[in-house]
Amino acid sequence: MSTTGATADPLAALGSLPGVADSVESVRKAVDRVYGHRVMRRRSTAVTSEAALRGARGSAALSGADWALEEVRRRSDFSGDDEARVVGAALRLTAEAGQLLSIWRQSPLRVLARLHLVAAATNGDEVGRPRAQGEPVREPLVELPLPDAAEVHGRLEGLSELIIAGSSAPALVTAAVVHGEILALRPFTSHNGLVARVAERVVLIGSGLDPKSVCPAEVGHAELGRAAYLAALDGYASGTPEGMGAWIAHCGRAVELGARESTAVCEALQRGAA
Repeated sequence: MSTTGATADPLAALGSLPGVADSVESVRKAVDRVYGHRVMRRRSTAVTSEAALRGARGSAALSGADWALEEVRRRSDFSGDDEARVVGAALRLTAEAGQLLSIWRQSPLRVLARLHLVAAATNGDEVGRPRAQGEPVREPLVELPLPDAAEVHGRLEGLSELIIAGSSAPALVTAAVVHGEILALRPFTSHNGLVARVAERVVLIGSGLDPKSVCPAEVGHAELGRAAYLAALDGYASGTPEGMGAWIAHCGRAVELGARESTAVCEALQRGAA
């Protein structure tokens, strides 16, 4: 995303793209329905925990580890193979997200570095920092051209400046841009998809749109499918108004589906079935 232009608040300007206002309103209604459920008044912690589990499962599925929810719930060892490690990384990131809210608005790059460190769970010198020129990136499901290290550095700095400065943009717009920018840039040598999706979660929680983290967009992204996800990401990477608007709308639909998932969890808890 370019951060230059006539407007001092480029994130807010994206809110005027065709269809974005409708997506923002639709997301707000979906979130309000979950928060208005009677179960949320008594058992919101249980709903939050279940949303975290389902969100991690959805994010892992988009990174190639499409496990059944009950398998994720049952397992305690995630060190066995590549898929298990992806699921374990997704679970760790989801657990970490809530601990970083106070830091995000002051130092988003520090948060992203921490998220990569948590996801990678190794002591390699490439962990927890943006990649250097020539370092390979392991993100096989994203086939966009890979920006060089200098472009990555500049765009990350620009994104950080926008977050720190604050914006009047709706939370959905900011979350979608953070998600899209990280995944388009792939600033780390691995786990960029997982980091991008949990960063979206951090924005949605910290903005106040979903303060209890019960609307897991990762669930929606997985439900919409990897092909639709990557097609929408292509639109974001194009930088065109149509492509950017389509990506924001796609992220909005994902949040709505995550809200629907947690509404179903509320209903199950109310029946005593979960």
